[in-house]
Amino acid sequence: MSVKSILLAHRQKERRKVLIMVGVGILTFVSFLFDVATGPSMIPLKSVIEVIASHFFSEIVVEPSVAIIVNDLRLPIALMALFVGCALGAGGAGIQTLLNNPMASPYTLGLAAASGLGASLVIAFGTLGLPLLFAVPLGAFVMTMLASGVLFVFASFRNFGSSMLVLVGIALLFLFQSILSLIQYLSSPEVSQQILFWLFGSLQKSNWINLWVVGGVTFVCAGILIANSWQLTALKLGESKALSMGINLSRLRLKVLILISIMTATAISFVGVIGFIGLVAPHIARMVVGEDQRFFLPSSMLIGACFLSISSVLSKAIVMGALFPVGIITSFVGVPFFFWIILSRRNLC
Repeated sequence: MSVKSILLAHRQKERRKVLIMVGVGILTFVSFLFDVATGPSMIPLKSVIEVIASHFFSEIVVEPSVAIIVNDLRLPIALMALFVGCALGAGGAGIQTLLNNPMASPYTLGLAAASGLGASLVIAFGTLGLPLLFAVPLGAFVMTMLASGVLFVFASFRNFGSSMLVLVGIALLFLFQSILSLIQYLSSPEVSQQILFWLFGSLQKSNWINLWVVGGVTFVCAGILIANSWQLTALKLGESKALSMGINLSRLRLKVLILISIMTATAISFVGVIGFIGLVAPHIARMVVGEDQRFFLPSSMLIGACFLSISSVLSKAIVMGALFPVGIITSFVGVPFFFWIILSRRNLC
């Protein structure tokens, strides 16, 4: 084959990947509209579109009661689902690429368990004078960053491989879960119930303030990850080849871990523990667009956002008028997918 035909075929593959990303984006937007429309009081999709469009076109007139429901209640929740899904999808993609381990994710590295432990400590032992609404996310964020600090220390060791870092994350996961179980055992039934509900994961406490915090942090951290996509793509070729290209692996590993930790800690601290998105989204992205990080990272973010948005719709549609914690829905989808990954890898061996 000539060089021209090879380049043409490569560009066709890239266009196909872009079309796939556009398709996922359209599906995500449709799910977002349904997420805003569904709830204890159903709102027609036409009314939802009109309310959203009224922010851009002042001549559109909408019913005040519908505008209040959409703008003050539904939009922050639906947008939070997109931002958190993007954060967890990007976090899982970055960790799996960095560690070259398809089972790695913010959840399996113990970051989600650390967040749950931080929140449970605040709920069980007090807020130090802060309002509970702010103290719980703050406790979850601080504990997640402490767990990330342990990972940073091990990652900075010379000749400390990626597989060893996964083992450290699994050890932290079991440690935090054990301490969390002890706190629940020693707490009163009311406090234990509060802890359990937070661990389920819920988008219902989303508001415009915490929405922009999560969105801003996700935008900045994901943007820096995408800016380093060529280094991450080179890393997929092998650590020795990445070193031969002049990439400082220790620096890259620390940078990616810091970005992922801040991004996922911020997202989880406001919505609770939502598992499997950081595992499922990168695998689906890898199957449809491959390992090229220019497409892999954005696709993981889009699929994560779509996954959590659809889960949010299902959490309100299973029983009309009732709200199921969205973390339960993601687990029901994620666990079978996790088993499928294990079985498919076994068949490849």
